[in-house]
Formats: sequence, structure tokens, C-alpha cells
Amino acid sequence: METPLVARLVLNLLLVLLAGLAAGVICKRFGLSILTGYLIVGALIGEGGIRLVVGQQHNELSYLAEAGALLLLFSIGIEFSLEELVRLGRYFFIGGCLQMMLCAAPVIAAGMLLKLPWRPAVLIGAAAALSSTVLVYKALEEYGQTATAHGRRAIAILLFQDVALVPLVLLIPLLTQTGTQPAAATWVVLAAKTVLLVAIVLVLRGVVARWIVPLLAELRSTELVVLFAVTMLGGAGLGAYGMGLPPALGAFAAGLALNGNRLTAQVDALVLPYRETFAAVFFVSLGTLMRLDILWQHPLLCGGGLIGILLLKTAAAAVALRALGLRWRVACGMGLGLAQLGEFSFLLLSSGLAAGLIEPWHFQLMLFLALGTLILTPQLIQTGLRWADAWLDRELEGAPPQGLTLAPVRHAIVIGLGPIGTQVASRLETSGIDVCLVDLSPVNLHPYAQEGFRTVAGDATDLQVLRRAGIPQGSLVIVTVPKDQASLQVVRAVRRLNATCTILVRCRYQSTAAAAKKAGASAVVSEESEASAGLLRLLEGVEHEK
Repeated sequence: METPLVARLVLNLLLVLLAGLAAGVICKRFGLSILTGYLIVGALIGEGGIRLVVGQQHNELSYLAEAGALLLLFSIGIEFSLEELVRLGRYFFIGGCLQMMLCAAPVIAAGMLLKLPWRPAVLIGAAAALSSTVLVYKALEEYGQTATAHGRRAIAILLFQDVALVPLVLLIPLLTQTGTQPAAATWVVLAAKTVLLVAIVLVLRGVVARWIVPLLAELRSTELVVLFAVTMLGGAGLGAYGMGLPPALGAFAAGLALNGNRLTAQVDALVLPYRETFAAVFFVSLGTLMRLDILWQHPLLCGGGLIGILLLKTAAAAVALRALGLRWRVACGMGLGLAQLGEFSFLLLSSGLAAGLIEPWHFQLMLFLALGTLILTPQLIQTGLRWADAWLDRELEGAPPQGLTLAPVRHAIVIGLGPIGTQVASRLETSGIDVCLVDLSPVNLHPYAQEGFRTVAGDATDLQVLRRAGIPQGSLVIVTVPKDQASLQVVRAVRRLNATCTILVRCRYQSTAAAAKKAGASAVVSEESEASAGLLRLLEGVEHEK
């Protein structure tokens, strides 16, 4: 009895993975959004397309899709930065609340005017208020605008949406409540369980950082790190389910428990391949549920809904960004970049569909609208960022430093651990500044790691390496790599991640200085010019003696 189900599950999984691979290759080749490719190829192979993936009467693929969603939330918990929330401050609360309310309220009102019951209307409105953190952040990073005025405010709104996902997931059981228990009592019980879960997360985070992380670091086994992370994920999901909370909330809590320690980056890097694989399964599986004929059956509703959601989300984000101090032109441009429905809109909608909160037809319509916004996202973001030119708001944030007048520095990153880099790092460290050392060779870094320095091994032109070193949050970066061409590439990469930090560069030849400043260096020290000046001083001394 079980064999046909298992065989069908394996066959559907292989088809979904193959389709996701093909979509990923094509999207990478033509510079398109992989998320959009997953959804489109899922629609093509699903029951509304060529029917390659069929026979899901037991919802076998939904279990794999839910596993993908759990890993996505787990990774967000790992990458979630409480320090970043504190730094963004009012941008986070004011901008995030305003954007979500201005977007959700009109959608809820429109749904109720169309005779939709209030419960599904609330869920659809909440899903419509979410944007794609992955796509927008990657675009801001690619264009080097994560540290600009509009970039930081947009990231604050996206982070608020990620945090809001937790209560929104909790909202689903409340909206499906059909028993005789009073609504107030239900809210109290659920709130108590949530507080208990938060307390457990805080305790676990302390236990992990104090005892488990040192043990795993001493054992030096990547296999044990992966096994521990997966065990944490499964245990937290099962624990949340046992408490009557969504397993997705447990996955997010597990990520938070593993956040903020020396193994966080390693866990994220090790789990990343599995996360991307399950993300492909999640989004391709969602695509298989789409019925492409909905466009032909309801062209006016689909077309009008797509235009309406783009205009509404652009306007809501623009008002929120304007309230945070941006000019209207910049706010509208960045609002256009936030006009899509996000990856977690699908998570909410699929959870609502599984709980019977929304009808399949409503899910199909929202899936089409979300897919339409995601297809248009790359063009919308490019257009919006052209409007929101980084230099329009220099008076808000201050221009990048020009010269050697530095504000008080607490953290510095030294890239290149040769003789010069070593001396600079030692001087900074003796001045009480926290220093992170970046070098291509782990052998060069090992003795400094033993002395307590933060170290990152890797190519400093790689954005992932720079992120691990803390470049996006850094205020002072010193580049001392020995080759001038490599220095220029490193400066460009650093400036893409941080538009406001001070970058001091050492180069060999005076002719490189102008190129380094053009690339984004705040100040350049040329060995050629320094050597020439030194020799001239010596010559002056010799002539004076004569």
C-alpha cells in the first residue's frame, strides 16, 4: 500500500528538482530572478500546465514544500541581527508599521467589498503587505546602495516584515478558530505559549553560546556542526508543534538560538546548500498549484489586480519612506522597488490554504498576482534605484569621508596581512579598537586567531567574505594588499557593501592613487611617493652637511 505513494513521491521530487535546476540555469544565464523562474517552471509542469507533476491526492509534495519553508525561516533566524534592529531604530518600527498598515488595510477593505469574509480578507491583506527581502536586498547590494539613506530605510522595512511574519503565522490558528472557547481566552493562551517559547529561545541561546559552541569548536568537526544544527531545527519545530504553535515558528526560534556566536557563519554556510535545494522544492511545488487558465477566465480581474497591487504597494512604501525623512522622488523610487509580493507571502497563503482559511480560487488569484509582481521586479527595482539616486540624500546621511579626519572608531577591518597590515593591526589593537583581519591565507591568520583577533580567510573581492568580516557595519577599512590591481578590486567591493565607511588604501605606484580614489578610497598612501619624499629629505640632509 505504501510503495506507490513512496514511488510517486520520489518521482515528483526528482521532476521538481530537475525543473528547478533547468529554471535556475536559464535565469542565471539571462540575469532573471531565480525565484520567478521556480514559480513559472512549476506552473508549466503542474496540473495547470503540461501535467508532468500530478497525482498529489495525498499532498505528498506539500510535506517537502513545508520542509523548504522551515529551512528558509531557520536561515532567516540565523542571519537575523538584533544589533541591526537597534541600529535602525525608528526606521524599523515607524516605517515597517506604516508600510504594512497602508498596504494591508486597503486590500482587506477591497476583499470585504467583494463579499469576501473578513477572516480570509485579513490573511490576504497581510500576505499582500509583504515584500521580497531576498530580491530587494540582493539588488541594493548589487548596486552598492545598502548603506545609503534610502537603502537603510528600505532594509529596515524589510526586516520589520520578516519579524512580522512570526505573529502573522500565529494569526492563522486564531482565524481558523471555530470552537466554543472565547476569543479572548484563545489570545491569552496563545500569547502565554509564545512568551514561553521566547524564554526557551533565550535560555537555549545562552546554553549554546556558553557550552555547546566551545565544545564543537574544540572538536573541529563540520559533520557534528551540521548534525547539531539539523537536530536543533527538528527539535524546535517539534517542540513548537507540541505547544500548539506553528512548526515554522519553531524553525525561526532555532535560528535565533544559533545566532550571534562564533559558529553562526559556519552553520549558515553549511546549511546553505540544503536551504537552497528545499527552497527550490518549495517554490516549484507552489508553482505546480497554479492554474494558468485563470488569466483567460478572468482577464480584467487579473490585470486590474496586478496593476492595483503594484500601485498600492508603491504608494504605501513611498509614504512610509517619506515619513522617515526621504524626499518624495527618492521615496517613490524606492517604493517602486518594494512593490512586489515576497517569498513569505506564499508561505502565509499556502498555510491559509492548508488550514481551509482561504478557497483554492483565492489562492490561485493571489499566486498569479504574486508571480506577476515578481516577474516585473528586476525592471521595477532598476527604475526605482535610478530615481532614488544615492547622491540625492547625501545631506541626510553625510557624504563618504574625504581624507584622514576620522570620527571615533570602535571597529576596524584590515585587509591584507603583510608586514604593513600587521603593523597597522597591532597599532589599532593597542589603541583599544576591535580589529578584524582578512587575508587570503589561513596560515597567515592562524597566529593572530590564537591571540584573540577576529579573522576571516578568503578572497577580499568576494562579497560573502567581506560580509563575514563585518564590512556593511564597519566604519574604518584599511586595505594593504600588495598588488595595486587587487587593491582597486577590493575597494570597489567594499564600497558596494558600505557607501559611508572610511577606506584607507596602500598602493605601490603613484599612478594608482587617482584610480583608487575614483573606486571609492577615502585616502591613498603610495609607496612610490613616500619613498621619493623620503629620499628627497635624505638628499636635503646630505646637501646641508656639505
